[in-house]
Amino acid sequence: MNHFGFVKVAAGVPSVKVADPAYNAAQLEELIVRAAQEGVRAVVFPELCLTGYTCGDLFLKPLLVNAAERVLAALLRRTEGQDIVFIVGLPVAAGSALLNAAAVCYRGEILGVIPKTCLPNYKEFYEQRWFTSSLEWGGGEVDLCGRRVPAGTDLLFEAGGMKFGVEICEDLWSVVPPSSRLSLQGADVIFNLSASNALAGKNAYVRSLVGQQSARCLCGYVYASSGFGESTTDVVFGSNALIYENGTPLAFSQRFSQEAQLVSAEIDVERLRAERMASTTFRSDAAYEAAEPYELIETGMPPAPVMSLSRAVSPLPFVPKGSMLEENCQEIFNIQVTGLATRLAHARAKTAVIGVSGGLDSTLALLVCAKTFDRLDLPRKGIIGVTMPGFGTTDRTYQNALTLMKSLGVTVREVDITQACRQHFCDIGHDEKNKDITYENTQARERTQVLMDIANQTGGLVIGTGDLSELALGWATYNGDHMSMYGVNAGVPKTLVRSLVAWAAQHETGKKTQAVLADIVDTPISPELLPAAENGAISQKTEDLVGPYELHDFFLFYFLRYGFGPAKIYFLAKQAFDKKFAPGVIKKWLKVFFRRFFAQQFKRSCLPDGPKVGSVSLSPRGDWRMPSDASAEAWLAEAENLR
Repeated sequence: MNHFGFVKVAAGVPSVKVADPAYNAAQLEELIVRAAQEGVRAVVFPELCLTGYTCGDLFLKPLLVNAAERVLAALLRRTEGQDIVFIVGLPVAAGSALLNAAAVCYRGEILGVIPKTCLPNYKEFYEQRWFTSSLEWGGGEVDLCGRRVPAGTDLLFEAGGMKFGVEICEDLWSVVPPSSRLSLQGADVIFNLSASNALAGKNAYVRSLVGQQSARCLCGYVYASSGFGESTTDVVFGSNALIYENGTPLAFSQRFSQEAQLVSAEIDVERLRAERMASTTFRSDAAYEAAEPYELIETGMPPAPVMSLSRAVSPLPFVPKGSMLEENCQEIFNIQVTGLATRLAHARAKTAVIGVSGGLDSTLALLVCAKTFDRLDLPRKGIIGVTMPGFGTTDRTYQNALTLMKSLGVTVREVDITQACRQHFCDIGHDEKNKDITYENTQARERTQVLMDIANQTGGLVIGTGDLSELALGWATYNGDHMSMYGVNAGVPKTLVRSLVAWAAQHETGKKTQAVLADIVDTPISPELLPAAENGAISQKTEDLVGPYELHDFFLFYFLRYGFGPAKIYFLAKQAFDKKFAPGVIKKWLKVFFRRFFAQQFKRSCLPDGPKVGSVSLSPRGDWRMPSDASAEAWLAEAENLR
């Protein structure tokens, strides 16, 4: 079983007794054993968790420091059979200095000690009264638990397929946190031992800080902060455990709990490395940092196989949930409107010409046109909506197209293309009864010719309606609906088009328009190039032919955004669509996706201009440069061999 780059990590928050290392070590042992049983490869505990953070001047008493060292040695012996790295906080004597330190432990050994750099000494914090900063101490080695151990802030560790680094509490709050350099040195994951007290509003700030640092460093970030049992003489600690991956929260603890907690999640190291490889900014910073390499300590722990994930995998990666959906829809709509407004103004276009089919894509494009003309203080009559019924047009889509255009107050034109197509069939000697690709593409190209010529007549621009998903699959007629003078939907995947239309219905239109938009959202997706069924219903449904757009958008996201291969995409898709699509169905359409994506690049190589709206784009001038004759065989072979 492949591990697919996933490494399970955890943050543990034990209950503590201040100045009672034996009790605290027992609590840690329970959580270490539990974490190992759950498949965790590395777990981090709070700052000074072996003694308690709030010992005050007791830190200056050798008895407490020595007791912490003794119980750590005993803890190492009792856990040497556990295949897990654990990171604990304790005071460590280093000559005349006392370090607020983290000990990285594995299989009965201390791999390294990381001293804290930034010692807060303001307001409620007095750490400089007891401890020496790593900057003053200088680093090297320390004697701990009867062995000479490497110590310093320039240590990296390898375990379970990841490289990781460690920083302690206030280090994260500094102007240049140690985690920044650790990440540039190759750390995929940062573990933070913290003892940050709870204050009104502080938790939101801490989450923001951890999230931002994980995003800036393109890393996983695992944070464990003190909880129940710390002294409440002047402050209270809230049992805060957080796990983030590149700015995305994966797991949180229950704050202010009196119970010991273990919060775990899988960090996708492969995903993080893909992000770093794509980021020239990260690569250039890392090249500069490489001049002073950190020491790498290897555990020999192999990656663990992954059968399933505890972290959620959204089946709609392009469509956020909750309040973020509304925020994103508004932002994307504004990007589309601003892009079109700029192009219309630059071209001094008198009109915007758009084919309106009654389907989702042309509906979104028409809504963008209407908002753009409003923003430019132009009359909507300058928008020429053209409905072009053909051999497959159904009454439902035809009526919806007319109703939508009338409700938006645009100019309505109707051009029936059936006779022009029949004349073309006659000209080229094609039998109309042969409903092949020539039959279908003739209609698409005739419609594009009509739009282009009307734009010439009226001094306007043809506004493209094709979306990102269609571009990925090549589901467009070359030099037909593939072509326009500005493609407002070029960066919007099909799964998001539906959400955008629904959002616009609520925020950008009146009640009359909302009713027709609701029916358009419920209409099956179809090019309507083949005659309707006997009952007048749509006979040609796109998703029956090319596959569910939910799946194709999922494949597209993980292939383009992170470069994942078929095996990992298949693994993730099974997690995301567990209740909806059988593994065999996922595999079938995954092969279709890669076959079509590679074969249809020639259409993407000559795309019209259009705005990028999200993290993925297929513009040949922007995100995606690929030879049109590249082979898909390696991807198809991996997909074929999936079990």
